[in-house]
Amino acid sequence: MLKLYDYELSGNCYKVRLMMAFLKLSYDRELIEFYPSKKHKSLEFLEINPLGQLPVLMDNDFIIRDAQAILIYLAQKYDSQNNWYPSEKPSLVAEISEWLFFANDLTATSSAARLHDGFFYTNIHVEKCRKKAHDQFRIFDEHLYFNEQQGFPWICKSQYPTIADIACFPYIILSEEGGISRINYPAVRRWCDRFKRIPNFIVMSGIFPAGPQKVPDNEAKQSKILNGN
Repeated sequence: MLKLYDYELSGNCYKVRLMMAFLKLSYDRELIEFYPSKKHKSLEFLEINPLGQLPVLMDNDFIIRDAQAILIYLAQKYDSQNNWYPSEKPSLVAEISEWLFFANDLTATSSAARLHDGFFYTNIHVEKCRKKAHDQFRIFDEHLYFNEQQGFPWICKSQYPTIADIACFPYIILSEEGGISRINYPAVRRWCDRFKRIPNFIVMSGIFPAGPQKVPDNEAKQSKILNGN
């Protein structure tokens, strides 16, 4: 049985919940309050994760203590179509790995700015974080634009979203909670809209579903494939 140690407002926990939803997995949740009580630093939780970080996934007796590692594990074990982490395609796996590192870097910029503004962290140089986040967003926007021009709607050169998209989405879409606007990044905004239209997409506080849109035939066909139809 899968069990997720979770915090509702954490972007890293949200990406795991997204993966579970996309794969239609059942799981138990144990809520660990990050703010204001900081239960992730309690002695009880430190026995589960000595680093005092969320999320943590338990699959029977196997424990995984990193969001990106959890995404890889779930995709490898539970994605029967092998689209989210196509391990038989080395070049695509390499691309995914690059963007997983990019997602980690977002925790030091976009996520940190959000912690400063929404969770009252005072030891963060927020303007430096915002500036660096805009540097990252410009790179990301340009990458997505050129992928679109080549017919690839996702982060990697694939017709299907991968765990790279899941890993990057939360702290991109939540960026404005840290004072980082996406107004100047049109390719990023288009990608966010596409992501919200993945079958079984779920929301969290501060993230809303995509609005009505006529779906082109090729996207409708992809949606059916992702749904297993």
